[in-house]
Amino acid sequence: MQLYNNLSAKERAKLIEEAGKDRLTISFYKYAKIGNPEIFRNHMFLAWDELEVLGRIYVANEGINAQLSVPAENFNAFKNHLDTITFLENVRLNIAVEQDNFSFLKLKVKVRSKILADGLNDATFDVTNKGEHVNAERFNELIEDPNTVLVDMRNHYETEIGHFKNAITPDVDTFRESLPIIEDDLKEHKEDKNLVMYCTGGIRCEKASAYYKHRGFKNVFQLEGGIINYVHQVNEEGLDNKFIGKNFVFDDRRAERISDDIIAQCHQCGKPADTHTNCANEACHLLFIQCDDCKEKMENCCSSTCQEIIQLPYEEQKALRRGQGNSNDIFKKGRADYLPYKKDLRNIFDTLGKNA
Repeated sequence: MQLYNNLSAKERAKLIEEAGKDRLTISFYKYAKIGNPEIFRNHMFLAWDELEVLGRIYVANEGINAQLSVPAENFNAFKNHLDTITFLENVRLNIAVEQDNFSFLKLKVKVRSKILADGLNDATFDVTNKGEHVNAERFNELIEDPNTVLVDMRNHYETEIGHFKNAITPDVDTFRESLPIIEDDLKEHKEDKNLVMYCTGGIRCEKASAYYKHRGFKNVFQLEGGIINYVHQVNEEGLDNKFIGKNFVFDDRRAERISDDIIAQCHQCGKPADTHTNCANEACHLLFIQCDDCKEKMENCCSSTCQEIIQLPYEEQKALRRGQGNSNDIFKKGRADYLPYKKDLRNIFDTLGKNA
């Protein structure tokens, strides 16, 4: 029974290119009680590997979180397989706004303690007791209501390149950081404000909506299907698009352009830019924003030190990496001290409801 990838990412990319067939980038999640995640994981891997599905999927006792790429010609077979699983029947599938045949190059189905790390240890918290889901039209109405507080449940490097107008964008590195910060800053408004949340595809704000209901917030809403589904609805129904900039995504595309607005700046020169780069030095791989001019000048590197390292023979680079752990800088994602135009820290709750 094969439960691993036979091909490397490079080999898979070559096969995809040679096949010349379109693939669909899809994401979905479902909170549900899975008794044996290991058995469920093995079943999913075997079924999806046969359909040439690639992607990154997490399975846990609390459900499944999947970002993947499937051959367009196998989409119906993929959907039919999902429908054979009781809690995944008719699950909402978020189809990417912008397609890329190389968004994923391996199939990875991993068992985790949770599909979304939240830092919570509360046996009374029921993640399925979620807030009210709203579609794009209702979402637009709610966020125009002066009695609404709109909160972006994503991390700082995501909101830096794009967010909804007038959204509060917590300056956090992880989802788990945002939960207590938001609760503390909005504790005086548990009953008198509409708490409206959104994220990329819905998984973060769904758990957050259940958490804030658990903590006593009365009027809790979340954008159904997140930004991805919102954009499809806006385009299909001719609604006003309230999102500005790019939507950060967790595959090799890194972002989808939603509006023509560029709201971020190059972390190296300060010019308007909203394209993320992973530093070319394999010992670094810092994620940061880089304009085309700096990309060419710095050879996809975040610093002159990394630029010097990538000029060395590959074996010398490997020797330098040997025994070295990841630098804490990579977890800062654009906040490394040596980036002169990194995003400034600020108190995003100083003025409730104003654009962060």
